[in-house]
Amino acid sequence: MIEPAALAPQSLVAIIGSGTMGQGIAQVAAVSGHPVVLYDTRADAVPVAIQNICKNLQKLAEKNRLSLIDAEEAGSRLRSATRLQDLGGAALVIEAVAEDLDVKRQLFSDLEGIVDPNCLFATNTSSLSVSAIAANLRVPGRLVGMHFFNPAPLMELVEIVDGAASDPRAVAQAHATARAWGKTPVDVRSMPGFIVNRVARPFYGEALILLSERAAEPATIDAVMREAGGFRMGPFELMDLVGLDVGLAVSQSLFTSFFGDARYRPSWIQQEMVRAGFLGRKTGRGFYSYSRESAPPQPRTEPRVAAPHEVQLSSTGRLAEALEKRLAGSGILVRRAASQTALENQIAVGGATLALTDGRTASQRAHESGQRNFVVIDLALDFMTAGRVALAKAQTCDPVAYSCAVGLLQAAGFQVSPFKDVPGLAVMRTIGMLVNEAADVLNQGVASAEAVDTAMRKGVNYPRGPLAWGDELGLGLVATVLANLARCYGGERYRVSPLIQQRVWSGTKLFESDGCDGRAREFRIAQESA
Repeated sequence: MIEPAALAPQSLVAIIGSGTMGQGIAQVAAVSGHPVVLYDTRADAVPVAIQNICKNLQKLAEKNRLSLIDAEEAGSRLRSATRLQDLGGAALVIEAVAEDLDVKRQLFSDLEGIVDPNCLFATNTSSLSVSAIAANLRVPGRLVGMHFFNPAPLMELVEIVDGAASDPRAVAQAHATARAWGKTPVDVRSMPGFIVNRVARPFYGEALILLSERAAEPATIDAVMREAGGFRMGPFELMDLVGLDVGLAVSQSLFTSFFGDARYRPSWIQQEMVRAGFLGRKTGRGFYSYSRESAPPQPRTEPRVAAPHEVQLSSTGRLAEALEKRLAGSGILVRRAASQTALENQIAVGGATLALTDGRTASQRAHESGQRNFVVIDLALDFMTAGRVALAKAQTCDPVAYSCAVGLLQAAGFQVSPFKDVPGLAVMRTIGMLVNEAADVLNQGVASAEAVDTAMRKGVNYPRGPLAWGDELGLGLVATVLANLARCYGGERYRVSPLIQQRVWSGTKLFESDGCDGRAREFRIAQESA
């Protein structure tokens, strides 16, 4: 067992790169008590960066998030360097320069001749291989990944990335240092995208597929993902905020790194928008317009219709249970299905059959069940508290029957957004893919279950970690949704993770360890020793 030891508070920390991320990391280190030296090849940029950090510290003091004395002392610990040789006394060097493998390799090679042999090297790369960055070093074991998230002073998560040659003691020290700085570090093996950038791909990818199929407009998809899925921002809002060029670059990097795996295939929509210069907020136009004259687009919402007189609910299922509670006092007569074999989450109302999506279209389910008036409803994080749901009707569905389903949900307090009859709708297919990707990360020994879910909650503010979400939803349903999507679309994108299949067959959950978690490093060390 390696005992973690954080960097001593008096140790000098060097930050290379004075952009937004470099400034943020420098601020974190200075507030934690370290003397910090900031270096950039653009010498005139460093004094400006230090001024910006001091202004940020002053704002924190004004908001009582930091005492005035602590803010002033942190600012006094910052100094600039005009030459790389000025970093000679550093105990830790963190680079936050351009995402260019050759640039990063050369930088650390130059540093080897300047700093002490015990100096820890850390790269803040979000997409490059830590193993590749370290490959040309005389002592590659001293280099690890410390992937901070923007803005670094506010975001808790730091991915501690273990390269193929990283010394376990270096990884442990980076982890302990991040924790001492008030961060939440998670350990991850160096694989494309690490945890967050890899697992988050379906959040954007599925939305872009839905848009390409004209399932709904961006504002409607975003509203459903927020108000039903529980996400803080919808995928199109978030892509605009991050920058479409940045998102496309990450997708292209992962697609290339995984040798063309269909799960990571970039969208032609993203590519066209980047080519047109529509990069999101920073250019004033992306999926939304950010000009002063533009009113925010509203999600498509079904107009108010008459509520049905009665509804028959299945005897099981969270949707039926939530509806029964939400309809209390509405005047609608709620009946329970007499048969004990009633399908879970299947509801009969005004000639329509309403059911939770399982990855099949409403039209397919109408055909297979012989019930022409079939309507599917999308998943919600919590049907008791969700304010909006998405619906899709079979092509054979009678408008009056569909209106009864809409009226029922409106009487229960939902706003209803109509979708084209696409498989899996928005929330269900996205959650299914997030769970699937997270399960593969776990299965491949990239990170532990706890690390995966912590990273997704703290790195991108997901309402639930995807593994816990999958366990709660039921891995059988997740596997069914993915299998139905795969049958509809073909190809490899929706293949079910082997780990999910194993857990379904064994009746266990993703958070029930089978002893495989955390074996990645031990497996590599065993290989090296053979």
